[in-house]
Amino acid sequence: MFDSETTTLLRAVLDEVCKDLSLRETGARTYVASKIVEAATQGETSVDALKQVGRTALTSAPTMWR
Repeated sequence: MFDSETTTLLRAVLDEVCKDLSLRETGARTYVASKIVEAATQGETSVDALKQVGRTALTSAPTMWR
């Protein structure tokens, strides 16, 4: 789907956005990851924009996942 450089970037963005989440909160992390990947798939490449997408997803994740 993505080349290794892009995959590394997306992982770094996810880790940054979710740095305050427990690793056990897999539902929220998965939701945030899906939104970041969706944005990247649609052509978003800016790190700042991808972080914003992730932050927005994190705040709108269903409360049962947080």
